[in-house]
Amino acid sequence: MRLDGKIALITGAGSGIGRATALLFAEKGAHVIVNDVHQENGEKTVEEITSQGGSASFFHADVTIPESVQALANYVIQEFKQIDVLFNNVGMSNVGRLDEVEPEVWDKVMSVNVKGVFLPSKYIIPHMMEKKSGCIINMSSCAAEMGLSQRALYSATKGAILSLTKAMQVDYAPYNIRVNALLPGTIMTPFVENYLKTSYSDPTEAIDKIKTRQLSGELGRPEDVASAALFLASDESKFMMGSPLYIDGGVIFGKNA
Repeated sequence: MRLDGKIALITGAGSGIGRATALLFAEKGAHVIVNDVHQENGEKTVEEITSQGGSASFFHADVTIPESVQALANYVIQEFKQIDVLFNNVGMSNVGRLDEVEPEVWDKVMSVNVKGVFLPSKYIIPHMMEKKSGCIINMSSCAAEMGLSQRALYSATKGAILSLTKAMQVDYAPYNIRVNALLPGTIMTPFVENYLKTSYSDPTEAIDKIKTRQLSGELGRPEDVASAALFLASDESKFMMGSPLYIDGGVIFGKNA
């Protein structure tokens, strides 16, 4: 029970990596606050956790709206009196060269990906500072550290998150708060599956092409990233501070086709 007694808040936990992480954290003893803008998806995650004997609750909040996130933070503290782990997992993608990105799309993706890390951190961190204890996990991407075709906007947001992670760690280390980042490669989530189906005439061919970028020759699974998040959330990673953790099947250190 590596997270026994811990209270963990996971944003975007209604599907994909967020849901896999919520299930794993609960299995390892945490009470998980499941947050998602899609209430039905979030409640399904809670139902799955409780059906397996775990402990979880759902709170609907939009991580791009300050009042919504503040209400979420207030709920966590009033209900549980503590917050041990914050996993800023919410994110969205965009495909296209920079000259193809419309200004309103730029603003939306920046808001979800970067503001979606800023606001939960802003309202949760003061409670961690008061307790002089806490763990924050930010969802970046291997795209933050490599050039990836047709991903200018997405890469910009994930690079911002990685830099933010390092700056946050410097500021909050005196309060015994650890801040680290996950850098996944291509993970086969429902979002990616839908993107492949809607963006390519032959999704199978697209998957095969993406696989060639990774030394593993395979795409990752949500559970692969969830296991890395568990490590960062547990005391086993207590000497990791401001660190990027790669779960990319070898994209960064392999060939980039």
